[in-house]
Amino acid sequence: MPQQPDDNRVRAVVDLVDEVRGACREHDGQDPVDESVHLRLKNHGLAGTAHWTERSSDHTGAGFALRHDGALDLAVAPAARGAGMGGRLAAEACAEPGPLTAWSHGDHPAAAVLADRLGFRRTRELWVLRRPAVAPLPPLEVPAGVTVRDFGHADAEALLAVNAAAFADHPEQGAMSQADLEERMAEPWFDPAGLLLAVDDDGGLLGFHWTKRHDAANGEVYVVGIAPEAQGRGLGRVLTLAGLHHLASRGVAEVHLYVESDNEPAVRLYTGLGFTHERTDTHVQYRRDG
Repeated sequence: MPQQPDDNRVRAVVDLVDEVRGACREHDGQDPVDESVHLRLKNHGLAGTAHWTERSSDHTGAGFALRHDGALDLAVAPAARGAGMGGRLAAEACAEPGPLTAWSHGDHPAAAVLADRLGFRRTRELWVLRRPAVAPLPPLEVPAGVTVRDFGHADAEALLAVNAAAFADHPEQGAMSQADLEERMAEPWFDPAGLLLAVDDDGGLLGFHWTKRHDAANGEVYVVGIAPEAQGRGLGRVLTLAGLHHLASRGVAEVHLYVESDNEPAVRLYTGLGFTHERTDTHVQYRRDG
């Protein structure tokens, strides 16, 4: 039988990944990959990504491992679990030495077992916090000299600059590029009215709150970033409230957000606005050094 062309093989792998992701979402209530992986596969296929796949002997399920730029993503469909597939894929993907990180979305027990076996340690916890959108919100009080307005395409350069400065120590968010921004703005959920900017009287960008409406019922505090020189003025709370009022006006039933578990000021801000965290709503990053 003739060998498939490269683009057909890539499509077959991406289709298998999509199949496994769908089965995991239905069974676990979690997508086994994050947004950055989703966008990379959607817009760039497997470029720069090493991959390993396996399908169960009865063809009822499959699994995959993806390795890209020092990060590992691995998932096995529920129908194929319990037969060692995850261990085999992990062993292959981790055979090459070097630092490597891997997320367990939903803190899956099997991920903890594999991590220990392969010499990974638990290094970060990302909490998901939620609040009912219909719960009462404090009124929005914008400080004098500050205006909150919608995003316009002419704001892109300033937005990227503030984002880079605000998240200089964040391993993912701080690296957002013009191309990354454009990819997100091309997504069906993007709404300029949901990207709220706080500007001073001269038009300088002080901070932003990017909201995300996943569907009619679910909204997200996607990113809140404050320019370092504008911190300490309460703009994080102002912008968070502005975004929550915006999402409530769109009729969503629930709003969620992601926050580092050790970011005490942010956790304090969000819990003060009615967000709560359940133990099962946790994503864990594992790391293997050197």
